[in-house]
Amino acid sequence: QVQLVESGGGLVQAGGSLRLSCAASGRTFTTYAMGWFRQRPGKEREFVASISASGVNTLYEASMKGRFTISRGNAKNTVSLQMNSLKPEDTAIYYCAAGATMATTTTPYNYWGQGTAVTVSS
Repeated sequence: QVQLVESGGGLVQAGGSLRLSCAASGRTFTTYAMGWFRQRPGKEREFVASISASGVNTLYEASMKGRFTISRGNAKNTVSLQMNSLKPEDTAIYYCAAGATMATTTTPYNYWGQGTAVTVSS
């Protein structure tokens, strides 16, 4: 069992940066791949980035690659999402998730946090 709690959301101007964090409980954190997803107003939940259990491999949604960076600290049971050059269309609820393998769809992820809201003003 893994419990996930996101933090770091807030209001930022376009072009600014935010760093989201996800704190995980449970001794098996290091065995899970982690992902960040987001849900924009009126839209389906969509993939943002994923990182392998070891932290060696990463995946990004194409439009976010180069602006967003996912990382994890296994010693502290955390996963982070550094978001730079933010745009108004990045406004969303951001969720972290844990699953057996890296994936760009929601189905393989077994555990989800409650989300943290990011608002980017123009």
